[in-house]
Amino acid sequence: MVDLSTQYQQIKQEVDAGIQEVIDTTQFINGTATKTFATALSNYLNVKHVIPCANGTDALQIALMALDLQEGDEIITIPFTFVATVEVVALLKLVPVFVDVDPDTFNIDVNAIEAKITPRTKAIIPVHLFGQSADMEKIMAIAAKHNIVVIEDNAQAIGCDYTFSDGTTKKTGTIGHIATTSFYPTKNLGAYGDGGALFTNDDELAKKVRIICDHGSAKKYYYDSIGVNSRLDSMQAAILNAKLKRLDTYNDKRQQAAALYDAQLANIPGIQIPVRAQNATHVFHQYTIRVAENRDALKEHLGALGIPAMIYYPVPLHMSDAYASYGYAAGDFPVSEKIAHEVLSLPMHTELDEEQIQFICQAIKSFITVPA
Repeated sequence: MVDLSTQYQQIKQEVDAGIQEVIDTTQFINGTATKTFATALSNYLNVKHVIPCANGTDALQIALMALDLQEGDEIITIPFTFVATVEVVALLKLVPVFVDVDPDTFNIDVNAIEAKITPRTKAIIPVHLFGQSADMEKIMAIAAKHNIVVIEDNAQAIGCDYTFSDGTTKKTGTIGHIATTSFYPTKNLGAYGDGGALFTNDDELAKKVRIICDHGSAKKYYYDSIGVNSRLDSMQAAILNAKLKRLDTYNDKRQQAAALYDAQLANIPGIQIPVRAQNATHVFHQYTIRVAENRDALKEHLGALGIPAMIYYPVPLHMSDAYASYGYAAGDFPVSEKIAHEVLSLPMHTELDEEQIQFICQAIKSFITVPA
């Protein structure tokens, strides 16, 4: 699905030198590499504060902790996403309130949000799924109307540009009140281990986040609040420093690969290629098709030919055993349930070439008996 080995060979000298510098200076925790990365990412995103942390799940939890929420407060998000988005809500004894997704973009259905708002609603977590932005202009308008905080889950869409109706453009992760991301190795901007970060333009939120990340301490051994221990390792920061310089190039390569997929798969009966929103770029963390029939059999067919394919995500979270206590049932979110039975993600990474994509697409055509 992702060829990190070949990608590494292109940046080996710079990555190895960065790691060696961390070892030579012994600045293993919050060292120069981490501070350099935070500044560089802040400049890239044009956001005031970037606070690195240990992983993307921690970032989501810390964002919620910084809002001083009370047990039972409600957080609106989607059931068709990776579990971390909802897991942290449950861990903090908050209540996840699900909204179905748009059948084309797989992002939150903005037209269904307001119906789920109650006096207990404190935040919305839109997930920029598979590399494409949710409709942030409408989400921010709803949030302002109801005095709700917006936490962008930007783990899959770093580098994505969102265009507002007035023509202005912002990077995803800089539009909401606070945002989170993951640097898991397979991400568009991935480390060689775990890592994450939070972004915000709000000085007070940034101050709270920094304190929470460091055991609730603004001054060593003096504790202002309940916190956690969540730091980005300096070696991972050194790797990310090398990769951040190339992020736009990496995203361009993913978009080029997606265009090649589109050209091969656009007219195959029963296959729906990814739909691009008109007001945002798509950075293709995943290239995810919908397969109307026999999705699982197609996945097996590809696997038999040595082609990896993944199902993100086979069970919407409202139907998962872990979240049964919230009272949702099959049929509550029909779009999420339908696409969970149809989505199939094909290999997508910076090293894909035209020959590989042709091989993958021909394998799909042979399964569906489309003439070459």
